[in-house]
Amino acid sequence: MTPESHAPTGTDRPRLDPPPGCPAHGLGPGGLHRLHESEDLGALYEKLREEHGPVAPVLLHDDVPIWIVLGHTENLHMVRSPSQFCRDSRIWTPLQEGLVKPDHPLMPHIAWQPIASHAEGDEHKRLRGAVMGAISTIDFRSLRRYINRSTQVIVNRFCERGEADLVGQFTEHLPMAVMCEILGMPDEYNDRLVECARDALKGTETAIASHTYVMETLSRLTARRRAQPEEDLASYLITHPARLTDDEVREHLRLVLFAAYEATTNLLSNVLLTVLIDPRFRAQLNGGQMTVPEAVEQSLWNEPPFSTVFAYFAKQETELGGQRIRRGDGLLFAPLPANVDPRVRPDLKASMQGNRSHLAFGGGPHECPGQDIGRSIADVGVDALLLRLPDVELDCDQDELRWTASIASRHLVELPVQFAPKPPQDVSETPHHKAVPAQRSDWQISISQSDPKPAAPAAAQPQPQPQPQPQPEPVLVQPQPVPVPPPPAAGEPVRRKGAWQRFLLWWRGY
Repeated sequence: MTPESHAPTGTDRPRLDPPPGCPAHGLGPGGLHRLHESEDLGALYEKLREEHGPVAPVLLHDDVPIWIVLGHTENLHMVRSPSQFCRDSRIWTPLQEGLVKPDHPLMPHIAWQPIASHAEGDEHKRLRGAVMGAISTIDFRSLRRYINRSTQVIVNRFCERGEADLVGQFTEHLPMAVMCEILGMPDEYNDRLVECARDALKGTETAIASHTYVMETLSRLTARRRAQPEEDLASYLITHPARLTDDEVREHLRLVLFAAYEATTNLLSNVLLTVLIDPRFRAQLNGGQMTVPEAVEQSLWNEPPFSTVFAYFAKQETELGGQRIRRGDGLLFAPLPANVDPRVRPDLKASMQGNRSHLAFGGGPHECPGQDIGRSIADVGVDALLLRLPDVELDCDQDELRWTASIASRHLVELPVQFAPKPPQDVSETPHHKAVPAQRSDWQISISQSDPKPAAPAAAQPQPQPQPQPQPEPVLVQPQPVPVPPPPAAGEPVRRKGAWQRFLLWWRGY
């Protein structure tokens, strides 16, 4: 199908929607599929791939036209070609023509903001340079220790019960605790911050109030660090030579917090589910044939944290995946269908160990700068949880698990597990070297012999010499001592021993 037949940026088509239950339900003008009405996006992506190839025309809410990029190669080309595609939505034709209303459900994701992920050229270099510079100051050895400690604190909350929901009680809490530490506001981490971040990302009726609470928290942090910088990401953003304003600092802190929280929560949930239900992974993990980081990479292939990313926009007329893309057209970067592109993964059951060419973290100039943070949280968090609860297992049938899906991502609602109750661990003790135990005096390896005490000797009778008992051969063979020469006869001058003889006598203890 060519752009002339579907007119992705046109507005002259009648909007006659089929009634619910009709076979054509989910189709919009021109027979295009509405992504937001699909109950199985994975199946829809494969259908679109068969019908249109690696780039397909679809509709968003309010029948706003857009392209979705399904091919692995095409996605890479788009994100790596800043001369042809950008993240600046102000050039998007439907937005300029008024098709995208201010209250459009996806406007928070698409609306242009003065942040690195939407900037270009020198402005992009300035803003991203500040973000990358701040992230480069993170001590990942200390970060991994903090992730482990945070995991122990969170597991202590439910380890005695023998059951838990790992999504609501673990994966939604660990990323927020770690990110608060990285940003420089560990005291702000609490259940309310977790709830507000989760609520703001879900877009509920209280999402605006929740988003306001998070932004107020970040505003307080920005003001504190502007007055007194410390060793944290917020301080490095403020003191970076790029000279970010308070608004720019706050917006980038929001971007880092929300993006890392959303992505890492999904990643943790997906990795834990994979470890629990996939017998290959569980057996290999226990057998030492697969590490948790390898399980993380496999999960990034099969279930990336973000299914699609809003959005890229064509800066000029071009061609992509056999489709004619016009200037101002919008395109969805889609890691989920790209990772299962049959041209790069003909066998979806094949192991992807050691292969990091997935698109879970994007690519090109806007590649996720915090991907190593997300990997560290998943690696250390999952490993620490499995060490604390080695017998953890799923507490329901796999078919009973519930998911909430959107165009942007797919979320596991709950992950009920059971395990043998465990006592809490002390996480307040400072790591230190324990006292070295006292050394044994009888260090030589031998068989101990018990010597009975001899009876008291009689006064007038000589005592017989005890018979020597057979002893085991010593481990170390001692050299024979040098015999001591007899004293010289009277009148014979005493001759001084040579240096070598004196050394041997000293060495043998004579």
